[in-house]
Amino acid sequence: MDTILIITIVIAVVVAAAMSVIMFFAGSSHQKKVYEEKVGGAEQKSREIIDEAIKTAESKKREALLEVKEESLRSKNELDKEIKERRNEITKSERRITNKEESLDRKLDALEKREHSLTQKEESLKEKHEALDAKHAEITAELERVSGLTSEQAKEHLLKTVEEDVKKDAAKLVKELEQEARDEASKRAKEIVVSAIQRCAADHVSENTITVVQIPSDEMKGRIIGREGRNIRTLETATGVELIIDDTPDAVVLSAFDPVRREIARVALEKLIVDGRIHPARIEEMVEKAKKEVDTKIREAGEEALQEVGVHGIHPELVKLLGRMRYRTSYGQNALRHSIEVAHLSGLMAAELGLDVRMAKRAGLLHDIGKAVDHEMEGTHVQLGADLCKKYKESPIVINAVESHHGDVEPTGMISCIVQAADTISAARPGARRETIETYINRLKQLEEITNSYAGVEKSFAVQAGREVRVMVIPEKVSDADMVLMARNISKQIEAEMQYPGQIKVNVIRESRVTDYAK
Repeated sequence: MDTILIITIVIAVVVAAAMSVIMFFAGSSHQKKVYEEKVGGAEQKSREIIDEAIKTAESKKREALLEVKEESLRSKNELDKEIKERRNEITKSERRITNKEESLDRKLDALEKREHSLTQKEESLKEKHEALDAKHAEITAELERVSGLTSEQAKEHLLKTVEEDVKKDAAKLVKELEQEARDEASKRAKEIVVSAIQRCAADHVSENTITVVQIPSDEMKGRIIGREGRNIRTLETATGVELIIDDTPDAVVLSAFDPVRREIARVALEKLIVDGRIHPARIEEMVEKAKKEVDTKIREAGEEALQEVGVHGIHPELVKLLGRMRYRTSYGQNALRHSIEVAHLSGLMAAELGLDVRMAKRAGLLHDIGKAVDHEMEGTHVQLGADLCKKYKESPIVINAVESHHGDVEPTGMISCIVQAADTISAARPGARRETIETYINRLKQLEEITNSYAGVEKSFAVQAGREVRVMVIPEKVSDADMVLMARNISKQIEAEMQYPGQIKVNVIRESRVTDYAK
């Protein structure tokens, strides 16, 4: 249709052009004759063009109509084909649905038959169950008559028997699991601990609560005492230390619970003895100098500890507190040397386990930092140490190691466990610590009291300086399975009720003897 429109427009344009030419020639009389022939020829040519355009337009129209018919026929064929395929699919679906309906009908019939059969079986089983109940009641009555026990008594006896069997099995399983875990961990643990101990050499110096200062002569004692004792009173007031001057030749004893004050008094007294001028004003002056000197020594001791361990970046106030631990003891063990040793052991074990060595050393060095201030502040050294580490922005790993090294808080990482082990190793090493005779005897008595409190214990002995307790049990009252549980319960009670360095080994011994005579 577009082609016909174009042809029509072309014809119109040609006609308009021809008319313009005709009018132009008609307006000019002078040239009319000249162009008459041309106009006639143009008209003829115009008619020919119009005829040709009409023919072309009709031809294009027929072609367009043929194309439309062909396209329509092709679309109709495709639609018929699609409709045929859809009908086939619908037919197949209807056939499948019909088959499923028939199958469901068959299954429903089968289920109805099965349900009917099950109902009959259920009725039959119910009758049999009633018969069995009656038979069970009859048998139970007969068993009660024969055994002389009621059903409840028989049940209790059976439960008791099963409980004993289960108890034996549980004890055996506990023993096997403990032995397996012990064998699995023993080799590796021994390697780590022995390697750490062998590679760490530390001095152990036993200290106490008194210091002896040597004096050149007994005449110096009188000068230290002063007129009516004013010199000694001034020195005791300024230092907080008690001076004991007795018949001991050439010696003055300084007694104080605070080792730092005792060290200040020692330094001040030695300076006064060297100076020779002993009077209240001079005493106060020397005490001030001694305080500054001891403060310097404390700071230097803390810095030396950091250099020895290889730890850096600790707050200056914590460094000073570390230095104060040089004058602090625990069971006769120097607290600073103990902390340095724990730091070395922690670092060595962390290296063996592939952990952060610097962090382990840092935690080991600071684990007892609370002991530097426990003479001055309320609270345990664990609590005080954790508070100090939080105050001076130590890492959570160090804080947890400080809190958990005596089991007050659960450890949250391997480094805390390492510090706990290193602390135990350092404290339990032979010669590292000492106790008073009274504390030692009380601990042994408490050990034996705990073990003797258990039923079936004949006697018990605390041996190896209280590091082992041997429990003798009565064979008739305590079985082999009971021994395992008894040893475990005793160890748990000792952990909960006693305080002791290192560890205590619990040995439960069950021995049977039979004696006869040949006559």
